[in-house]
Amino acid sequence: MAVTESVAEDAEGSARTAHEGILRRQSARESAARTYARALPIVPVRARGLTIEGADGRRYLDCLSGAGALALGHNHPVVLEAVRRVLDSGAPLSVLDLATPVKDAFVTELFRTLPPGLADRARIQFCGPAGTDAVEAAFKLVRAATGRTGLLAFTGAYHGMTAGALAASGGAGDVRVARLPYPQDYRCPFGIGGPGGAELAARWTESLLDDPKSGVPLPAGMILEPVQGEGGVLPAPDDWLRRMRTITADRSVPLIADEIQTGVGRTGAFWAVGHSGITPDVMVLSKAIGGSLPLAVVVYRDDLDVWEPGAHAGTFRGNQLAMAAGAATLAYVRENGLAERAAALGSRMLSQLRRLQTELPCVGDVRGRGLMIGVELVDPEGESTGPGHVAPGASSAGDHGAVPSALGPVRTPRPADPELAAAVQRECLNRGLIVELGGRHAAVVRILPPLTISDEQAAAVLDRLTDAIATAARHQQHHGRRRHQRQHRQHHGPAPHIGRQP
Repeated sequence: MAVTESVAEDAEGSARTAHEGILRRQSARESAARTYARALPIVPVRARGLTIEGADGRRYLDCLSGAGALALGHNHPVVLEAVRRVLDSGAPLSVLDLATPVKDAFVTELFRTLPPGLADRARIQFCGPAGTDAVEAAFKLVRAATGRTGLLAFTGAYHGMTAGALAASGGAGDVRVARLPYPQDYRCPFGIGGPGGAELAARWTESLLDDPKSGVPLPAGMILEPVQGEGGVLPAPDDWLRRMRTITADRSVPLIADEIQTGVGRTGAFWAVGHSGITPDVMVLSKAIGGSLPLAVVVYRDDLDVWEPGAHAGTFRGNQLAMAAGAATLAYVRENGLAERAAALGSRMLSQLRRLQTELPCVGDVRGRGLMIGVELVDPEGESTGPGHVAPGASSAGDHGAVPSALGPVRTPRPADPELAAAVQRECLNRGLIVELGGRHAAVVRILPPLTISDEQAAAVLDRLTDAIATAARHQQHHGRRRHQRQHRQHHGPAPHIGRQP
């Protein structure tokens, strides 16, 4: 027994040494631009479904899922079989934009999932392998089709890391794209939230386009995310999306739906625009459509297809393995009702997480759609600042943080707490749970599990996350109290001794 334990300890020590060595070399050799590796110091060596095993032998539940790229989780059998078939067939692996049986099967499967009104008139352009390249292609397309140059985008948006995509994202420093308010409840830009806030956002858009002195000429297109992911997991209201469709259609402005993260069942519909029933003119797609391998496309209405040959290209747009994996993933999600499964399970998970708002003051808001969920963490002791939303049934006398308004009591949100969110992420990792952070202030814990997650795994995810939030909040409260006591002593001297006298 002692020998067996010694061998196990030696193996564990060796694995830990290898794990630490790889991380040390990564830190020394990779660029300062790396992101996930900083907050998630793990070295994956095996993975299946929701589970990742690290080089140190630890196992994790992966609710990052390749930033939403793994609709079926890691190494799903249908994906592996599709890739093996191509490898075993002797087919070329990269063919630029030549026609192949693999590509034909992928396009056929993709088109059968498209929104009504687009599938029968669709054209597809294969782009470079990243979603941001599809965004760039969409911008070039609508500019060529309309002869106009400007674009409309929304506050909080994220569309990629290339120059044009960044210019349309929320963090742009050099504004070249007109910004519109994206509706939300918890931090409503108009301070009212709900249908009223969405209505004001729509009216602002109409005013900007119709006012000849707004300084915003008629644009080449409008790009929006049906659910803002990096912006903090903000689902667009369905009525507002329908208004955006009407506003753009009435003015002959192409509507571009960025479904890079929301697509392939993630939100509880195969494409997130399906919740509102709208048909965009252009869709940019990536992540899950490649079945975990790099693939990005633009799908658009045929009358926009005014490009000259070579107007947009990319060396790796003919990735046959990605097309095979993507076709298998699209078919599996469609045939097994995984979008409907995501809607039902996501609704249950949201309901359970919303209980935390009454149990833990640091949980400011819980929101999402399907299996795209966000928990915004706040400083419960911080002053309520910034625009909030009308609090239905709130009393300005009895509801802390509610203030009178002509629109009714307005509950202003507490300050976002990115330090607490980072602490929660660390506590999750300690418990074997991988989550991502997002939102305007990096204070939203994001949950993006694969659509194949089981009920038992979902319960484990919620248990670990709840425990991590509670633990991080206790630690922060304890350290905050000690910090307050130190500040008190610095300003007022030591507190008087109360209790047994010497």
